[in-house]
Amino acid sequence: MIETWHGMGTSIEVHAATRDATVTARSMFDDAEERFSRFLPSSELSAINRVEGGSVSVSLEMAEVLGAAAELSERTDGLVDPGIGAALVDWGYAASFASGIHLDKRPQRRSRPQWTIVGSTLTMAPDTSLDLGGFVKGWTCDQVVESGAATLASAGGDLRSRDAGLVVDVLDANDTVATRVHLGVGAFATSSVSKRRWQVADTTAHHIIDPRTMAPSRGPVVSASVAADTAIEAEAGAKAVLLQGVDGLAWADRQPWIRFAMAIWNDGNIYGTTVRRAS
Repeated sequence: MIETWHGMGTSIEVHAATRDATVTARSMFDDAEERFSRFLPSSELSAINRVEGGSVSVSLEMAEVLGAAAELSERTDGLVDPGIGAALVDWGYAASFASGIHLDKRPQRRSRPQWTIVGSTLTMAPDTSLDLGGFVKGWTCDQVVESGAATLASAGGDLRSRDAGLVVDVLDANDTVATRVHLGVGAFATSSVSKRRWQVADTTAHHIIDPRTMAPSRGPVVSASVAADTAIEAEAGAKAVLLQGVDGLAWADRQPWIRFAMAIWNDGNIYGTTVRRAS
């Protein structure tokens, strides 16, 4: 049984054995959005961002996601960092993308985000705020599949599967199939700058913020995809490959937690790494 719906600002799809299972899976996605969305004023994340620095106690679920995000930030040498929330707002992505974005001038450059999570205590610098969109999409896909509610869960380019025969289509900027990948049991994610684009003064902006510049990334990679054991890892890996640019695939090939990676460049060419067996 396959069910699709719109949630977390994107398309969600689950494959489950029964109607009750799909209801459970959908409830898990709804609960995650209510807790982790920066667009919902009532969410825990919005309450955290309103603190504007200092230390705050967070829920067990928030601590789990932030702990995973901190670990993945370390694995990616700081390239994948949820602390870029303030930069997203500066560049215009302050509300749901469906509302439309246009800014007349570029924002001033921010310093790199500073935050730590120790147990259930989150500490942030005053000019740091969090965006957990990508992390939470992957994390929730993992939760849904690992709980047994679904054999496959997909949310906005992040996917977790326990279907040994699963083949994944990788789309290019025109939404045509660029290549197909036999994934099987595991996770897959794609990060792209070809969607969610808008105008800021004389330049085009997008939602992939580089923590080194606190501005939309600039590089030759239009989209990057990564296979890993979990969707939250695949999400972080794909974003890191894109942000690394010309060095992204070489970096991915050195990471034991990345099964394989591929990148579509702005000239339409597709490149990939060697394939590792699932762990």
